Amino acid sequence: MGLSIDPSVAIMALIVAILVVPMGCQRPKVVNVGAVFTFDSVIGRAAKVALEAAVSDVNADRSVLKERELRLFMEGSSCNVFHGSFGAFKVLDKEVVAMIGPLSSSIAHTLSDIAKGLQFPLVSFAATDPTLSALQFPFFLRTTPDDAHQMSALVDFITFHGWKEVISVYSDDELGRNGVSALDDELYKKRSRISHKVPLSVHFEEGSVTDALKKSKSLGPRVYVLHFGPDPLLRIFRIAQKLQMMTREYVWLATDWLSVTLDSSLIDKGTLKGLEGVVGLRQHIPQSLKVHQLTHKLKSNGSMNAYALHAYDTVWMIAYGIEKMLNEGINITFSYSEKLIHAEGTKLHLERVKIFNSGKVLLEKLLQVNFTGIAGQVRFGSGRNVIGCDYEIINVGKTGVNTVGFWSRNGGFSVEPPDSRHTHKKTGFVSDEKLGNITWPGGGREKPRGWVIADSASPLKIVVPNRVSFVEFVTEENNSSHQIKGLCIDIFKEALKFVPYSVPYIFESFGDGHSSPNYKHIIQMVTDGVYDAAVGDFAIVPTRSKLVDFSQPYASTGLVVVIPTNDDNPTWIFLRPFTIGLWCVVLASFLIIAVVIWILEHRINEDFRGPPRKQLITMILFSFSTLFKRNQEDTISNLARLVMIVWLFLLMVLTASYTANLTSILTVLQLPSAITGIDSLRESEVPIGYQAGTFTLEYLTYSLGMARSRLVPLDSTEEYERALKLGPTAFGGVAAIVDELPYIELFLAERTGFKIVGEPFMHRGWGFAFKRDSPLAIDMSRAILKLSETRKLQEIRMKWLCKKTCAEKSDGNPEPNQLHLKSFKGLYLVCTAISVSASLVFVFRMVRQFVRYRRMERTSSMPLASWSSSPTMRLRELVFGFVEFVDEKEEAIKRMFRRSNDSDNPFHVVEVQADPEVRQN
Repeated sequence: MGLSIDPSVAIMALIVAILVVPMGCQRPKVVNVGAVFTFDSVIGRAAKVALEAAVSDVNADRSVLKERELRLFMEGSSCNVFHGSFGAFKVLDKEVVAMIGPLSSSIAHTLSDIAKGLQFPLVSFAATDPTLSALQFPFFLRTTPDDAHQMSALVDFITFHGWKEVISVYSDDELGRNGVSALDDELYKKRSRISHKVPLSVHFEEGSVTDALKKSKSLGPRVYVLHFGPDPLLRIFRIAQKLQMMTREYVWLATDWLSVTLDSSLIDKGTLKGLEGVVGLRQHIPQSLKVHQLTHKLKSNGSMNAYALHAYDTVWMIAYGIEKMLNEGINITFSYSEKLIHAEGTKLHLERVKIFNSGKVLLEKLLQVNFTGIAGQVRFGSGRNVIGCDYEIINVGKTGVNTVGFWSRNGGFSVEPPDSRHTHKKTGFVSDEKLGNITWPGGGREKPRGWVIADSASPLKIVVPNRVSFVEFVTEENNSSHQIKGLCIDIFKEALKFVPYSVPYIFESFGDGHSSPNYKHIIQMVTDGVYDAAVGDFAIVPTRSKLVDFSQPYASTGLVVVIPTNDDNPTWIFLRPFTIGLWCVVLASFLIIAVVIWILEHRINEDFRGPPRKQLITMILFSFSTLFKRNQEDTISNLARLVMIVWLFLLMVLTASYTANLTSILTVLQLPSAITGIDSLRESEVPIGYQAGTFTLEYLTYSLGMARSRLVPLDSTEEYERALKLGPTAFGGVAAIVDELPYIELFLAERTGFKIVGEPFMHRGWGFAFKRDSPLAIDMSRAILKLSETRKLQEIRMKWLCKKTCAEKSDGNPEPNQLHLKSFKGLYLVCTAISVSASLVFVFRMVRQFVRYRRMERTSSMPLASWSSSPTMRLRELVFGFVEFVDEKEEAIKRMFRRSNDSDNPFHVVEVQADPEVRQN
């Protein structure tokens, strides 16, 4: 009985047989691997030798591929995408299972697409572009760390030295652009940034490089990060030296291209001298016998670098992967691609290109490889990049290239190699990390500042508000000097003395001189780069902090509410109706009236005679008792009565005015204010004053929701006083003023009758504004803190805000409801005139009587007193005689004159009439 086979089944079996047993299904004795890279390059020359040595060592070790031979086919790419692609197809024609290379990141992008299409692993030992990702290029592997890894090390070095801004200089290709992008990302994590980028042509035209570096000199940062391919001529440093950019204020940091160049080339001492102070990275290779042997072999060929060691490990890594695949019984087979077969007839002969059928399997086995190579551990991470290596920090000094420390991702910086110290987790504190002594450009050991804020050629442009009110804080003098001065200016100058470097600057005032400028516009000009900084009474508020960087506050402040005041301390309120000057005049008036009345009444009134003590008490009590109209002594002289009439009238006016004013003050004290703080002010509908140009308007309207129609802008302390006195009902008046505390303190120091109600709110401070990310903002903050530890800050405040004592200010500015001396000027003039006239009449009468008395003594029979021959003694005796005569009672002198007249004319008695004002009843 024969077997019957369905024809369709037979056809299907034939198709499966063709697919399962493709061309080249036998297990080959030779495994081909390709390599495409630039032979004639710094890395390529060493890599070629390392690859050949690795293939030789793999074939010599029968434990890896057993009896099979690993054969390497190499093609040059000439640093060109076209040549690289052409070389790749030539290698693929050899039925390679994997391809090594290329060196160039630009070529790697193209070859990765080819590897993806033909499904063979592409393993690079030098293409460090971080954008060569596994998601986009699944068949691309990298046995060297990408640029993101070394940028992390470089940023840690920048952070270690406290620099915040850098200038990146890079080649304008995939390597440079994407490497600098990784640098920017790492700097952002550390709150630093690239302030300026300097792309250079890959052809390195010296003129354009010179112009680009010269332009960067005008910028503030002095930390340069160099990232491009190895340059045996080191042209960038030669140009920088011509531009005098290798001095003490500059910092030059290079990625590992510099160490590759120095390790692979014979650099003379003259060239090294031009590189003095440059700091770079070098991949740390753990020392071993194998490393020593291979290094010796590479150096004998005139070139050696870390990438050559990675190339050596790449061959071994591919060999281990092939071994794993073959051990699992997977054959090395190739097949034609239908799409490429249709390209038959083209000059590229793409129909000859075959697809490696086990490419995905080999890729999987390569990713599983884990061994210790001569360059370190070879193990792939999640991004299909080898786990990052450690770096050496190299420094070019006078004697050569020195290693000043080591960096590892987990351990940070150390002076010990990572493989010789205990691995510990990086703490993030710079104090836990150490580096050796570094020679910086110019030969100095002191760390450069890393930036220059300004120089004499281009000083810092600082804008200051030209205030017309509260000029004690900051203003520009309206004279020929146009000097800018004030409390803020003095604090800035004093704080600048604590900044550890010189900062040339110029002040430029902003404002028309008729009204205070708008501070929002000033801050915006700093943000726009019109000015580098702003110095003045700038409140630190959130909206401004988004635009500029502020220094540490040099003055604490907050908003307060001020209203017309009622005296809350009435202990001495009885003195308030009169000014101090008027009180002094009133007291002096009582004393003067006492003296005048005593003079006029002493000779004729017994109440004003007696011992000196009794007379002094009588005259003082008489004078002050007139205040209550309770005099025990009566005036006899008509002159004294005339003086008393005027004095009592003046005293009546003073008493009535004092009583009325005191009553008014006490009445006002009993009237409570409806405004107790910002809350009550917010709930009311009364008009509110604010200082024009400040942030107060924005806060009251946007934060507190007050209607703009309620808010009245005021420009000066005079307008403050006028508006508060007018009150909320009058046009232009306000019920209260909301302003910052320093302004109000100055206002209250100069004017009385106003007070602060409620607690200060929206606590803020005044600071100096700088452009975003300006290092001077941080240094100025430290300087302000140091200044606050001295007495200088308080002295500046006393100088500008308390130029006079409080008593002097009170005298010069009496309260508005006090009575002044000028209010009673007319009455005092009349009283003074009457008193002086009465005194002069009394003195004239006394002189006339004294002359008559002296004449009577000469003609009388009474013996005359002995007169001295000296004129001085005679004048003295005359004065004493006049005083004694005035002290005599008027009645005694009158009797003496009567007796003298009787003795001169015995037959005719002439009656001496007493003056009417001294006649007694």
